Amino acid sequence: MRTGADVTAARAALHEQWDALRRWVDQVGDAELAAAPSVLDGWTVGELWAHLGRALEALTVCTPAPADAAPLSLREYLGSYAAGAAEIAETTRRLAAEQAADPVGAVDRSARAAFARLDELGPGDPVVQARRGPVRLSTMVVSRVVELVVHADDLLLSVRRAHGTDTVPDPVHPGALRLVADELLAIVVARGGWDLEVADARTWVRLAAGRVPYDVDVLADALHPRYTSDAVPDLGRMLPLL
Repeated sequence: MRTGADVTAARAALHEQWDALRRWVDQVGDAELAAAPSVLDGWTVGELWAHLGRALEALTVCTPAPADAAPLSLREYLGSYAAGAAEIAETTRRLAAEQAADPVGAVDRSARAAFARLDELGPGDPVVQARRGPVRLSTMVVSRVVELVVHADDLLLSVRRAHGTDTVPDPVHPGALRLVADELLAIVVARGGWDLEVADARTWVRLAAGRVPYDVDVLADALHPRYTSDAVPDLGRMLPLL
């Protein structure tokens, strides 16, 4: 199954989300925040930020795949995260410690390398060898947009909690959020065959990423059936997707 977003759209969303997040860091930058607990259990804000560098580096290490490589779908690629959760957490904590002297600069360098590699691999949609298996370049880039959008939202909630205020600006780019919401919905629709639309992109992404507890009423706010004669199905057994 190919991802619905082409390389051009995915690349644009990745740039937009990274640029929005990078501007946000300059706005809210506070060295003391690094040690604050994030909304992800067991992770600090600094570790969450370091993880973004690791997420971007996953694009940097992609190489052309063998001609006979069968690419994973976005659902299959995202579904591989759970098995590597312990390794991801360990690597993230190590990176955060190594980059403590210049955390923003470290992720800046990861971003530059990732976008340079993306230019080298494009402009088409070849199959590339990623850390977790072969994928289309478009799928790989979409997966990076998913990472940046979901974790930008994590950072937003973490910093708002640390400051005790809801006035902290939002680092999530609307266009990138919409792309991620549509791509995650496409995974659900492909598995169940329903005809659904995103009604509230932020709520849907939080549900799909397991950031809020599953609740059928919250789901009904996030997704709507395309036709009024239909209903939103109970997706409790399918979520979270990440």
